[in-house]
Amino acid sequence: MSAAAGGAAASASATPETSRGLVMVAAVLGTGMVALDMTIGAVALPHIRGTFSATKDQIGWVLTSYIVATAVMIPASGWLANRFGRKEVYIAALLGFTGASVLCGLAQTLPQEVAFRVLQGMCGAPLVPLAQTMILDAYPTDKHGHAISIWGFGVVLGPILGPTLGGYLTENLGWPWIFYINVPIGAVAITAAVVGLGRRAARPRAKLDLPGFLLLAVGIAAVQTMLDRGERQDWFESPEITVYAVVAGLAGYLLAVHTFTARESFINKEMFKDRNFTVGVILIFAFGFILLPPFALLPPFLQDLRGYQVSEAGLILSPRSIGVMAGMTLSGRLLARLEPRLIMVTGLLLTGWAGWDMAGWTADVGTEAIIWNGVVQGFGMGLVYSPLFTLTFVTLKPELRGEATGIFQLLRNVGSSVAVAVFLTLLVRNTTVNRANLVNSVTDYNEALQSGYLSALWNLNTLEGLAALDAAVTRQAELIAYSNDFYLLCFVTLGMIPLALFLKRPPAPDG
Repeated sequence: MSAAAGGAAASASATPETSRGLVMVAAVLGTGMVALDMTIGAVALPHIRGTFSATKDQIGWVLTSYIVATAVMIPASGWLANRFGRKEVYIAALLGFTGASVLCGLAQTLPQEVAFRVLQGMCGAPLVPLAQTMILDAYPTDKHGHAISIWGFGVVLGPILGPTLGGYLTENLGWPWIFYINVPIGAVAITAAVVGLGRRAARPRAKLDLPGFLLLAVGIAAVQTMLDRGERQDWFESPEITVYAVVAGLAGYLLAVHTFTARESFINKEMFKDRNFTVGVILIFAFGFILLPPFALLPPFLQDLRGYQVSEAGLILSPRSIGVMAGMTLSGRLLARLEPRLIMVTGLLLTGWAGWDMAGWTADVGTEAIIWNGVVQGFGMGLVYSPLFTLTFVTLKPELRGEATGIFQLLRNVGSSVAVAVFLTLLVRNTTVNRANLVNSVTDYNEALQSGYLSALWNLNTLEGLAALDAAVTRQAELIAYSNDFYLLCFVTLGMIPLALFLKRPPAPDG
């Protein structure tokens, strides 16, 4: 064991249990606020749009600005912690995020709302990667899995609970309360951080590779904006989206050249010499790819094809969070007893089965079947995250953790953004293609339209019959498109299994 690793282990083992508890509270609440605000505003957009008299395209920036600002600033979290001290940066980020949340609720115009959302995203960006590093340092190595499973509730449950909580607050208290809810959470997190976090010596002379940071920031901003606005702008049919793609590609190319040629680059090449970290960041990108699509696809499926109200759809999807919590709790406890890769593979198999089962749903699928599928899928995802995080960082040098957690979190977010854009685009386009194929079968010679009750219901010689037939064809086309998306979710999940086996087992504890 290196001196650095030994020092880290000693520090962790010497951390009092009380302080660990406060570190965990600060980490979970800080992370939960950031994750919650990724999705909580989605259901309130129509209300915010009405308040500011904005167009659909304009109001989309309320979500886009937050996502882009968060993604741009996440990679800088390691440098900020080194330069100014981790405790100081974490507390400042909590204060800034809470204050910006209040300003978002008080905004009087759309430009103000977007500006405050940018500020909120910039302040919230360091919270997740720094929380990961705080937990790794506060707990000994043999307890990392259990600690990360507890902390992971904030990461995974935030996006899940966001739409349900946002809908309740908007309907009963008004849309500003989707932002005011952060005030009590932030107050508790700040108190826990002030009391529980220990100080680490800052490195005032820590250098910032400004060209590398700017190239990464520009590339991420272009990619996130392209993904968020692509569907509304018809993707590469729009000059705006084409410009974003060109900027992202050019920035990525220049960043790669700069990283491998500069003596000290913003992205530390040393991280990628660790096999587990390299494989782990690929897997977390794929995990992000399968994490959010169910929550983007299922609400419209339940409302448009099954006829549920918004509140009913939220209740049906909420048991999924119970599965996530159960999976993360169990995986955290099993990590000390079982092979982590076995736990991961089990979780991926369960998640893949859930996707396969969803692909077979019809428009008459039962409520109980939807709920149980969600519980199984959530349980599988819960089994995956803690072992993946633990194995990714178990062999990485402790001094690289600050920067590495930023990259890890960034790729998870980008994976989720890419996935939502891909799945929704495929849904829209496959619905159009499927409808065209089905319409080709609608002729006077189709036997199904010439006999029985269907000939009366879908009478091609009346306007009512044509309208009913058109609705049925569109409904069936959507159902096939959803099925195709669910199959893709299944195949991507199962495709992660071979890659997971490339992760090295954690070293046996001393003695």
